[in-house]
Amino acid sequence: MAIFHLSVKVISRAAGRSAVAAAAYRSAERLHDERLDRAHDFTNKSGVVHSEVLPPENAPDEWHNREQLWNDVEAFEKRKDAQLSREVEFAIPREMNQQQGIELARDFVQREFVDQGMVADLNVHWDIGADGLAKPHAHVMLTMREIVVGEDGEARFGPKVREWNRTELVEQWRERWADHVNTRLAELDIDARVDHRSLAAQGIALEPQAKIGPAASRMGDRGLEAERLAEHREIAQRNGERIIADPRVALDAITHGQATFTIRDLAKFAHRHSDGREQYDAVLGAVRSSPDLVALGQDGRGEERFTSRDMIETEQQLHRAAEAMAGRERHRVAAADRDRALRQAAESGMVLSGEQRAAFHHVTDRGDLRIVVGYAGTGKSAMLGVAREAWEAAGLNVRGAALSGIAAEGLENGSGIASRTIASLEHGWAQGRDLLTSRDVLVIDEAGMVGTRQIERVLSHAADVGAKVVLVGDPQQLQSIEAGAAFRALHERHGGVEITEVRRQRAEWQREATRALATGRTGDAIRAYDAAAMVRAAETREAARTDLLEQWDRDRKRDPDASRIILTHTNDEVRALNEEARERMRASGDLGADVAVKVERGDRMFAAGDRVIFLRNERSLAVKNGTLGTIEQVSDRGMTVTTGNGRSVAFDLKDYAHVDHGYAATIHKAQGMTVDRAHVLATPGMDSHSAYVGLSRHRDGVSLHYGRDDFKDQGKLVRTLSRERAKDMAADYAKADPARAFAERRGIALRERIAETAKKLPETLSRAGQGIARQVPEKARRNGRCAAQSKLDTRRSERFTANEAKIGEGVTIAVAPGIKRQMPASLSPLVFSVVSYATKIDKIRSLHSARA
Repeated sequence: MAIFHLSVKVISRAAGRSAVAAAAYRSAERLHDERLDRAHDFTNKSGVVHSEVLPPENAPDEWHNREQLWNDVEAFEKRKDAQLSREVEFAIPREMNQQQGIELARDFVQREFVDQGMVADLNVHWDIGADGLAKPHAHVMLTMREIVVGEDGEARFGPKVREWNRTELVEQWRERWADHVNTRLAELDIDARVDHRSLAAQGIALEPQAKIGPAASRMGDRGLEAERLAEHREIAQRNGERIIADPRVALDAITHGQATFTIRDLAKFAHRHSDGREQYDAVLGAVRSSPDLVALGQDGRGEERFTSRDMIETEQQLHRAAEAMAGRERHRVAAADRDRALRQAAESGMVLSGEQRAAFHHVTDRGDLRIVVGYAGTGKSAMLGVAREAWEAAGLNVRGAALSGIAAEGLENGSGIASRTIASLEHGWAQGRDLLTSRDVLVIDEAGMVGTRQIERVLSHAADVGAKVVLVGDPQQLQSIEAGAAFRALHERHGGVEITEVRRQRAEWQREATRALATGRTGDAIRAYDAAAMVRAAETREAARTDLLEQWDRDRKRDPDASRIILTHTNDEVRALNEEARERMRASGDLGADVAVKVERGDRMFAAGDRVIFLRNERSLAVKNGTLGTIEQVSDRGMTVTTGNGRSVAFDLKDYAHVDHGYAATIHKAQGMTVDRAHVLATPGMDSHSAYVGLSRHRDGVSLHYGRDDFKDQGKLVRTLSRERAKDMAADYAKADPARAFAERRGIALRERIAETAKKLPETLSRAGQGIARQVPEKARRNGRCAAQSKLDTRRSERFTANEAKIGEGVTIAVAPGIKRQMPASLSPLVFSVVSYATKIDKIRSLHSARA
């Protein structure tokens, strides 16, 4: 529930303001104002925990002195209505301590303002409110003129930089501050997030509120002018009145990014959006007594969890649409078209494995909703490419979509299915364009990253028009940003086909490591890579970064034609890695002449041979956010880049400047990416989902680097990278046994699931399956281990060994000894595995509690 706030305003002489007085107040100092010949003394002001002036490198040394700086600004500005300074104010998450908050603010100010040529006067305030909660925030006063060096060698103020006044620049600062905060929160393992978008853009019917500190409150009580105090209280009061009149407003806002919440979450929200204790109590009471508040029961920590009726209805609408589609059979592909597609794929060298073939038959079957769960690197896109041939042969129109641009590009490159982002599709639908029809097949890749509300909208539209939807993904990879875990829930309810045979890695032991990552055994994967000397520890993160770059440099020189990427969790680390990687490229003579270029993220040096990454979808260039390429030519006006698929893209920087160095990227940009070698820098913000993605991008090898200042030993590294942060659904808490629900989400099938699956088998084998289902609890008690997983696990229980029986080409069924049977080839799409038993149900309950 961290709060986002970033506002920008101008301190102007026309409003009777003084830059010296403003600086004195924000720093709690006594400064002499030479223009007014008076002192501004605010030394009695409390709450200022950090104060410093940060000038750019070309500024005079005396501008480190706050009094000198702002008196020089006052002296330079002659007009009586002169604009003296720009002030940026932003909230710091109270979940951080003071040192962390100061570092957060300082890093952002240096990168976004000082590096762009502004002198920044930074003051961090750590006020404590009447409720005893900290209200940390920062004030940054910025100069508005560029610094120029005269013929005498002296630096002074030059003309005003009009570009710093652009409205869109403020929105960029807001977006970058949110990204900076969320990255740092993840690094610090703090379970909170901010959203820079306006409340209206988020669909929340509340007015945005500026933060106000207790110092300003006291000034208001004494009748002195307190900036924004009246406005803040008025907006808070109006928001409180809105919530009291319609508590659904609060519930919509809270459930925007999380499907369920606690009373503590609700109390924080009510405090933020009310004025005074009386209204706070009224807001809290209105929400708690609202018929739209739904109590779900306790989570694993014993905390009561709640959701909104709207969230429940959204989930119900999702399942109604899914039920309707699953029950329809309008898009059958003839056997001849399937056989032709498989034959053509084989002739071109694409021979599907047994699991891929089963998935192919599943998605090209009659049903209008089909779900494929595939581990990373199992060839999902290749299978979809063959399915596309069959669908098109049947006269169907095939379209692709994904949450992110780079995932859509990966789907298109891997399968040949023309793909766009889901947001782009929905925008077109809202305009009445590109609507689905009954002849359409919509393939959604990386579906696990899509929130419940968005998937519901897509499935409802498809159900209304009679289109077919194929959801493909892996619920263990990166989680959705918005509320819910729809893909996982749909798979639990409607079933699907799993592809577990990893094909991306060339070495079998590395494929097994990816399977371990996919099934929550992160420690096994790390130990496997450590045994192969691919996990490297250093004393500090900085030393680990240096070690990673040295290995990356050796690898690229040894095999220059191989593809590679450096991955880490945070944008700050990405920038540091990019800079140092580029220095090594320069030292090796692998870059052309440097050209200074102003791009969206600031001033950069680019040269022919540089790796770059595109940062915004642009249909006219056919590039996505995350597309990688190599510069062919560059000038201060434009670039020509060869992308990873060999296309040459030329553009003018005045039209498209959303590029940056691309030697390193965040793990979030890497989902769906495949390279020959990957180098991963581990940081504390990672978890099992990001570890899975980061350590499964490679074909030939991966190196994992970490510093002992982040992880004291490999045990700490394993524990951090094993943390599961899967999102929940409101429906998860409606199940009678939360431990059973947890087991189901982890792919552990108990007696009912085995029996249900057994019903689909031939009669003889079905009787055997029912027998297995009856044996599970007894076997588990005797063995002390219990699990039935939906994949074939080569580790077998000492007391109960499963054998494999072939059921069609490449498809197996694991059954108990003595009941091995042959399955007819006609049932080959059905994969039924009952495997080794591990971890009895009590252990499952303890795991559920630990996860919650």
